[in-house]
Amino acid sequence: MIDLKGRWVLITGASRGIGRLVAQLMADQGCNTILQSRSVGHTQPLEKSFIGRGLKSYSIAADLNDLDSVRRMLEEIDGLGVDVDVVLNNAGLQIAYREDYFKTPVEDYLVSFNVNTIAPAMICYHFLPGMIERGFGRIVNTTSSIALEPEQAGYSAAKAALDKITIDMASKLGGSGVTMNLTDPGWCRTDLGGPNAPNSPESALPGVVVGAFVDNDINGKIFRAQEYAGMSLEEAVAKAQTV
Repeated sequence: MIDLKGRWVLITGASRGIGRLVAQLMADQGCNTILQSRSVGHTQPLEKSFIGRGLKSYSIAADLNDLDSVRRMLEEIDGLGVDVDVVLNNAGLQIAYREDYFKTPVEDYLVSFNVNTIAPAMICYHFLPGMIERGFGRIVNTTSSIALEPEQAGYSAAKAALDKITIDMASKLGGSGVTMNLTDPGWCRTDLGGPNAPNSPESALPGVVVGAFVDNDINGKIFRAQEYAGMSLEEAVAKAQTV
């Protein structure tokens, strides 16, 4: 298992749900964190708790549906003068459930693709060159196993597009020391998944982060978090490296 102690990790959607749990797990591993949410006030208590433990942490605001806001966020991160070695693109948006799916509005696609595809792709493209130059990096993009539900067409199409971008880019990273993989948290009781989901947010860990800790030769895979539920991080990574 790769030791990430002291490395900088960017976590999107870090203010609540699985993103918040991920931030806490990465801090437990000794990582320094950049915590994205739509308002710095949402993550500042978490940031302060990490700093109180002797770690470095920084809260940053961006609306992932506003691509100019994403660009400003990336510029702000560059201004910190740190090397971002791990990106966990956790943030996502399921915009609506359309029972009358023949009336799905164009806006569903526009917003879904901005948040779930274009923003994470921008983040990946921004940090990948530096990772490759340094010979180390880990990117984990969050996908969904949702299928055969035209009621959620915008969301599922946007996640499928993110899968394609991730797997295609990963094919270029062999031997670079950089890995780019996907994770599927499963259907969890979060703001996105709703109260009727069968899985707790906690069950997505450690599975959603195994891609950050795997060896250099693992690229373009989907780690389905529920397959690792109840495991320690070490056990989960060991399993991920044999699949």
